[in-house]
Amino acid sequence: MISKARHVLEDTIEDLCGGAIPCCFKVADLGCSTGPNTLSVISEIIDTVLRSCRKMKHNSPEFQVFLNDLPGNDFNCIFKSLPSFYKEMKREKGDEMGPCSIAGLPGSFYERLFPGNSLDVVHSSYSVHWLSQVPVGLEINKSNIYMAKTSPQGVFEAYMQQFQTDFSLFLQLRAKEIITQGRMVLTFLGRKVADPSSRDCCKIWELLAKSLLDVATERHVEEVQVDSFNLPLYTPCEEEVKTVIENEGSFVLDKLELFEVNWDGTDDSEGFTFNRHDSGRRVANIIRAVTEPMIANHFGEYLLDELFGKFANNVAEHLSRENTKHVSIVISMTKK
Repeated sequence: MISKARHVLEDTIEDLCGGAIPCCFKVADLGCSTGPNTLSVISEIIDTVLRSCRKMKHNSPEFQVFLNDLPGNDFNCIFKSLPSFYKEMKREKGDEMGPCSIAGLPGSFYERLFPGNSLDVVHSSYSVHWLSQVPVGLEINKSNIYMAKTSPQGVFEAYMQQFQTDFSLFLQLRAKEIITQGRMVLTFLGRKVADPSSRDCCKIWELLAKSLLDVATERHVEEVQVDSFNLPLYTPCEEEVKTVIENEGSFVLDKLELFEVNWDGTDDSEGFTFNRHDSGRRVANIIRAVTEPMIANHFGEYLLDELFGKFANNVAEHLSRENTKHVSIVISMTKK
């Protein structure tokens, strides 16, 4: 998924460096998580800055990088990987690259994180679709865990209002932290059409809800406990994103693109052989990685293996009939 948005990030950095390259290039990656992609994004940003320096016959700046995620993120794992990252960058870039320091910053990006006018670039990949909280008033969303075909209209309105509030706040906070003419690149889950119950954003969660209901019935979980669980997530359409950016007013929207990715992250290129059971397991593992803490906190850990086993089977059955895809939105903005 991240590779499909790479060109937008590279174009944004090149455009920023086309003006003036600062002595110290300050970057923040929000929702950095832990894993192989955490430092790969930083490497791509540094590579792009160095290419711009070569074109302009400019010395490399120093780099100051801030990796942000919630306090529960495994920052120690990231820190342990830094010596090898620095060594590899030194091997590849030699003296061409200026000094680089990387720090972790735990906290919610729905709060202030950095000093005013201190960042050149803010990047976030697959984090901003998570809301600050579950919208209020979802008691009516029975037998669902997100927006669905069977959700009452009030559920769609509650989710949209929470997104508008949260995304506007996110933009306000970053506007205080990013320098004038600084840039922000965000990639997040979305949808292609205005209908908030469209299959491209809701079907996967309907399958997870079905799996949860089946397990709850077998495990005699109380109905009220199931009905009170909803995901703090929103997948906006293009117009909803543009409206919030325009109304908040701190940024100019330079670019907005949509792209689709298979649920299991595989490529449809020539030579790929589809196996529904393998795909079902891959999708279940991906969704489990992002939802397990929330589900375990609400229901307990005892039903997780059974739940995601059923979910893998339900996804496999669905994908054997229809190749539904995730829709992602990537935007590039300039701070006014």
